[in-house]
Amino acid sequence: KRDISYVVQNGEVQIVDEFTGRVLPGRRWGNGLQQAVEAKEDLTVSSETMTIASISFQSFFRLFKKLAGMTGTASTDAAELRKVYGLDTVQIPTALPVARKDLPDAVFKTQQGKRRAVMREVALQHTKGRPMLIGTTSVEASEALSEL
Repeated sequence: KRDISYVVQNGEVQIVDEFTGRVLPGRRWGNGLQQAVEAKEDLTVSSETMTIASISFQSFFRLFKKLAGMTGTASTDAAELRKVYGLDTVQIPTALPVARKDLPDAVFKTQQGKRRAVMREVALQHTKGRPMLIGTTSVEASEALSEL
């Protein structure tokens, strides 16, 4: 559906990530779906791309003798990293005490109640001069929030 799964920008169909709501430039659907959407939107229909080769992440990573990286979530997947890749994970403590406050989850009965709570928090932070980044799961949800 337009403005949920994709957007039309500069005469091209751009896929929208379903989890982040961000446009994924250069990404295309396969099996003729890209061309079908382009035709539906009355755009110039592009030629279909062909996958010549593919490789799983596991197989790709095994091509390298050494791997390194940083993430805040590797320790929760340590067993999988050990089993699949034969990799150890090491937790490195922070140099300073953690400043983040982990607050309890907020659950709302209705979307309207949730939106009111979000707007209250935005107004509160705005009075303190603090910028806010609000993540949504779709372009449609972002636009609905922006209209409040």
